[in-house]
Amino acid sequence: MTSPKHSAADSLDQHVGAYEGDNIYDFDNEILLNWYPQRVIGLTGTEKTLLELGLGHGFSTQRFSKAFSRHVVVEGSPAVIRHFKAQNPHCPAHIEAALFENFTTDEIFDVIVMGFVLEHVEDPVAILRRFRRFLAPGGRVFVAVPNAEVLNRRLGHAMGILDDITKPSENDLLLGHRRYYTSSTLRDDLARAGFQVARLEGIYLKPLSTPQIISLRLDRSAIDALCAVGVNYPELSCGLLAEASPL
Repeated sequence: MTSPKHSAADSLDQHVGAYEGDNIYDFDNEILLNWYPQRVIGLTGTEKTLLELGLGHGFSTQRFSKAFSRHVVVEGSPAVIRHFKAQNPHCPAHIEAALFENFTTDEIFDVIVMGFVLEHVEDPVAILRRFRRFLAPGGRVFVAVPNAEVLNRRLGHAMGILDDITKPSENDLLLGHRRYYTSSTLRDDLARAGFQVARLEGIYLKPLSTPQIISLRLDRSAIDALCAVGVNYPELSCGLLAEASPL
């Protein structure tokens, strides 16, 4: 009989294909997952300890591993871990194979990053509460999530293409997403978990659908500008980035 832990890990492995570079939304992921780590690093400095939840596509882990003196990553999918290690054999990050719900350690960390993971888990408030215990005094948590109210989804709703902007798409389900967030629901979950939000900013101001933006062949300076402007418009951006500390 398979243990519940193994069953959950096997379930996570079903989504590994979405992280192997064969998805149209890899265009968005490359932008989101390279931009927000830069913001976190800029807000925290370089000589700190970091606990990161999830490997995902590996973009953030590669960036964080170069900026923090101690970097631990918790990942529940053996397949995702194998894929990451094959692609990044020299990455110095220490990877712990564990489900978020089961992870424990005697260490405490200056920074905890939950980058695009809360939309995947069954109980995001419980995860936030659990990992609060691993924050050092004065430590901060950074949470990045997809935004249901991003401009292109608002336009799709106004055009009658989307009935409900908070409903996950087929691609979201492929990625294992359970929910979208809004600025207010993210603040609510953080508050319920015992955090106060010090900063909420946008990640990538996205005015059009992914295929439309790809067709425009924008150069990198235009993409960077959409990210820079999006910082001040979280309610219209593709992702939300919150900085919070325990109450």
